[in-house]
Amino acid sequence: MKQYHILIASTLLATISLTSCGERPQNAPNDIATPVSVIELKKGSISKLINTTGTVQPTYGVTLNSEMSGSYKLQNNPKTGKPFKMGDRVSKGQLIIKLEDREYENGIAIDAKKLSLEIAEQEETKQKALYEKGGVTVGEMRNSEVKVTSARYDYDNAQLNLEKMKVIAPFDGVIVDLPHYTSDSKVEQGKPMVGLMAYDKMYMDINLPESSIRYVKESQPVYVTHYTIPGDTLKGKISELSPAISTETRTFKGKVLIDNDQLKLRPGMFAKADIVVDRADSSIIISKDVILSNRRRKYVYIVEKNTAKIRNLETGLEDEYNIEVVSGLNVNDNLVVRGFETLKENAKVKIQK
Repeated sequence: MKQYHILIASTLLATISLTSCGERPQNAPNDIATPVSVIELKKGSISKLINTTGTVQPTYGVTLNSEMSGSYKLQNNPKTGKPFKMGDRVSKGQLIIKLEDREYENGIAIDAKKLSLEIAEQEETKQKALYEKGGVTVGEMRNSEVKVTSARYDYDNAQLNLEKMKVIAPFDGVIVDLPHYTSDSKVEQGKPMVGLMAYDKMYMDINLPESSIRYVKESQPVYVTHYTIPGDTLKGKISELSPAISTETRTFKGKVLIDNDQLKLRPGMFAKADIVVDRADSSIIISKDVILSNRRRKYVYIVEKNTAKIRNLETGLEDEYNIEVVSGLNVNDNLVVRGFETLKENAKVKIQK
């Protein structure tokens, strides 16, 4: 029994000795700082978008056929010095293909009709001079005017008939189709000669859900992208909207005009259109990924004096990745963007870069 008391006393003395030396019990809690990453908040802008898709089309497109038969003569592109080919840009009025038929051209007799016009004009001038001197009657002078008019019509028609032997670009565009014909081969009337498209300006027909009809308006800006050019966003705008809702699809139709000056979009491409229906500038914008939710509230963590603090949020506009903070955060707050998942209010943190 005496030994038992001695053992208890020894244990008490050892405990008192350890405590007096400043050592903590083995199971005492440690206040360890949680490593986190933060960003300092600045103001930015965000847009509310309505997404849709569609196929882009050229504003102008045409296939030019031969109006007459003749020998095929593909012209040279003045920019390259080589015959025109698919992908070449052409200007309005530029000659692309010429057909030749000497028998047809001789039948038109363009030179003779031009000479007849010159003779008629000379005779008209002579008759007017004589009329002023009283040398001819009004009827004789009017007859000379009729002859000039008839000669001019004949000459103009001859020119039009000769123009039918030429394939000329009706607008600025790009050659998208050029059927192959051997040079000097006989081409029949009505054969396809060249396909042209103008797609520096493009349009896209879209279908929008009924729920978006109160948001989408004419002239709203549109961002257009294609999976082959993900780094480039082209600008467009809503140009037309139908007021009617389809009873089958519950959608309504619209049209987007697209600026495509660098010809990055090609006719027939399937593209994505993001319609900007609202926009907030000079607002605090944060990533959706850092927002936590609990009991119908949204909140994030910020850091103040190496301590985690909860901030309840009221949010506004949002896009695919970000959201506008209407209240709850201030400019220059240090928002926790990494390591927030296990944080608690007033927890000590260590900021890492």
